[in-house]
Amino acid sequence: MTIDPAALEVLKALFIGFAFAGLLASAFELFTTRRADFRLLQAGGLVAVASVPVVVFSAPFLILRNTVRGRRIEGRPVPFMMLAAMIAAIWSVFSGRLVLDLLNALAT
Repeated sequence: MTIDPAALEVLKALFIGFAFAGLLASAFELFTTRRADFRLLQAGGLVAVASVPVVVFSAPFLILRNTVRGRRIEGRPVPFMMLAAMIAAIWSVFSGRLVLDLLNALAT
């Protein structure tokens, strides 16, 4: 069984996107001693502007973390979790593709 090269590129972007999202969210937590979340954008001013790249690239991790916590704490339905996972996966593919393109541009 062979995998189409285009499908392999999408899988690579998906994995890189999720890995980079988790790395960025964990690094943010390490250096600031606060959890990365979407409320960073509500701070206003320069803090909100500076946190946009962090939130954009760590969004797949944040979406999945919030979804799992919502299921465990609030008992959200499974179809909601599936929809959130699909949104996070699509977002991860796009951000992973951007990371791969940036790394490729830096390497050449």
